[in-house]
Amino acid sequence: MEHKSMELLEAGLDEVRKSPRDSGPLKLIVSRPGVGLRNISESAELDPAHGLIGDGWKARGSRHTPDGSPEPDKQLNIMNSRAIRLVAGNPEQWPLAGDQLYVDLDLGPENLPAGTSLEIGTAVVQVTSPPHLGCSKFAAHFGNDAVKFVNSPVGRELNLRGINARVIKHGVIRVGDFVKKL
Repeated sequence: MEHKSMELLEAGLDEVRKSPRDSGPLKLIVSRPGVGLRNISESAELDPAHGLIGDGWKARGSRHTPDGSPEPDKQLNIMNSRAIRLVAGNPEQWPLAGDQLYVDLDLGPENLPAGTSLEIGTAVVQVTSPPHLGCSKFAAHFGNDAVKFVNSPVGRELNLRGINARVIKHGVIRVGDFVKKL
């Protein structure tokens, strides 16, 4: 995949800024059953104890918790579909970002501060406070300029790399469902 330059990425910001603020469609659901594995689904189940059913979040755990248990505030990773389209281009490349849900919604902290609840299908998730930042895996897939771009001041202002969330109400989600601020 050809990596985009900072100039090209910055030129696409106006389109990302046009993302809906109150509700927008769920564009892609991706589970990560193991390291480097991605399964794309038209529908999925969200559960408060397990996150996205079929995803490896719970089994993978975290090196950041004393006992290696998963971090509840990083149960789901949600990325703006316009931002990933800008960075990756082809939708077949979107799952490489490592997020589970891709939505056409303004994910900036001004619009969706920590604690905001979002209804997706019959499920409800809550935005959490840990930042979601670009890392070496993101750079390997999309280039160093992409990481600098999503981690830049404007990238953080718009949460271009995405947000973390946790499931607070069990339910089923489907591609095309509208993600609505509650």
